[in-house]
Amino acid sequence: MRDDDSLTLDPATTLEKAPPCPPETRAAPPALPRWAGALAVAGLVLAAVNLRPAVTSLGPLMKEVRDGLGMSGAMAGLLTSVPAACFALFGFAAPRLARRYGPGAVVCAGMTLITAGLLLRPFAGGTPAFLAASALALAGIAVSNVLMPVIVKRYFPHRVGTVTGVYSMALSLGTAVAAAVSVPLTHAMGHGWRLGLGVWALPAAVAALVWLPLAGARAAAAPAAASGPGVRTPAPGAANGEHGRITRSRTAWTVAAFFGLQGTAAYVTMGWMPQIFRDAGISAGQAGLLLAVTMVMGVPLSFVLPQLAARMRSQGPIVVVLACFQVAGFAGLWAAPAAAPWAWALLLGVANCAFPLVLTMIGMRSRTGAGVVRLSAFAQSTGYLLSIPGPILVGALNQSSGGWGLPMALMIALVVPQVVCGVLAGRNRYIEDEL
Repeated sequence: MRDDDSLTLDPATTLEKAPPCPPETRAAPPALPRWAGALAVAGLVLAAVNLRPAVTSLGPLMKEVRDGLGMSGAMAGLLTSVPAACFALFGFAAPRLARRYGPGAVVCAGMTLITAGLLLRPFAGGTPAFLAASALALAGIAVSNVLMPVIVKRYFPHRVGTVTGVYSMALSLGTAVAAAVSVPLTHAMGHGWRLGLGVWALPAAVAALVWLPLAGARAAAAPAAASGPGVRTPAPGAANGEHGRITRSRTAWTVAAFFGLQGTAAYVTMGWMPQIFRDAGISAGQAGLLLAVTMVMGVPLSFVLPQLAARMRSQGPIVVVLACFQVAGFAGLWAAPAAAPWAWALLLGVANCAFPLVLTMIGMRSRTGAGVVRLSAFAQSTGYLLSIPGPILVGALNQSSGGWGLPMALMIALVVPQVVCGVLAGRNRYIEDEL
């Protein structure tokens, strides 16, 4: 069976939550070749490392980019929303591409697009060209974003929480490193912001090379559905996750809404937090380091949180705890950004772990690989569409009011619907039962 075929022919599985089954009721999955398993882990880690530097390398250098390209505040806000727009637009295409070419081949192509976009961006002579090059890189990030949970489910069906934790930890690490070293690299190389942004094409090129042999590798088939007391049987026709429009699933909508609201907070933090600190009198280098602290908080937490979430019947309590950190962080940026910048960075770093949490939810809200593909594409694409207005509105409010009070008040207000959607998305439900 080819990897792309397996996306639609999976038997049902219950993602780490089913009780042990008698040997006669459980089918053993085919053994995964040792080289493919090891390379899949390496590929996941390298891909994850490259899914955010295109965004977080820009935040600390936003002032220089704005001055160099003559951007207004509203246009800079649009620039911080371009990632969400690209993730939404190109994310919808990921399932169809994966079915036709296989998820490994699509992720390999995604890494190649990231490399090309980051190589072209430094040569932009104006805002339109800069946006176009950024969009090219972000298109590669978009399809890879959607397919990462699918790769995890296909290669590691019994270790979704653990492998999602490793992937999320690598993503946080790449995010933090790009934020921390972009300004020092720019100063060290002495060629302005252009080279400081372009250097991130190198790790993306390495990731593309690692994914080349994985592009045609066969993933392990998901195990047969567990049976026994406490395990719900899918409705007839729902075993492969293909039947019914996913828009009919209330769970899919709540996951998408939670994804969009946490994404709004994350992109406002990545895109605007360094500028908030700089406006408060903090240097560009320290502002980049503070953003790195925010991102690096996700390294250990992103490893632990998915495993904890996978063991819980409902992930709602985690949603509430992370929201409390988010409110405290944005309130600090509103009231006194320069008074305790490290505290605000740490608080928002914990809050940003809503991202690995929602990735884990995507894997847990479907029984099958096919269902995960559909839910991942729908939740991420719809969620990123919902997150587009936030960063733009923050930039416009800052420009019109001359301060950060109104933008931060908006971000605090958005925590309320985020918690509601997150608690609903965290319930023990499967989209197949709602289709």
